[in-house]
Amino acid sequence: MTDGREGRTERAGQPGRLSVKATVSDGIRVLTVAGDIDFDTCQKLQHALEPSDPLRPCVVVDMRQVTFMDSSGINVLLAAYRTHSTAGGWLRLAGPTGAAKRALELVGLDTVIDCHETLNQALNA
Repeated sequence: MTDGREGRTERAGQPGRLSVKATVSDGIRVLTVAGDIDFDTCQKLQHALEPSDPLRPCVVVDMRQVTFMDSSGINVLLAAYRTHSTAGGWLRLAGPTGAAKRALELVGLDTVIDCHETLNQALNA
């Protein structure tokens, strides 16, 4: 069964998987995201992006392993950006590539949310 995502094929009953791993680097929360961010998986990312530090929520989303992102992922990132900015913090993206990078560029979100080529650059910006 073709899923319409750049010619990849998935087995029936196995939607794109998403994993989100949270760590802390120098007081900054880093979410390492891998897999597809779409309607079926975006709630997992949305939950992970909820501010853990209400005083100054600072988060870097490491997107190097994101293989696909649709408008659901765009909406989750935009909402998290607004939430973090309103609380006096920030949200940065690190290493978006392929389909995820194209989606960010297509809607102009890469001009709203700070996007960096590497995790290190995002942490030190």
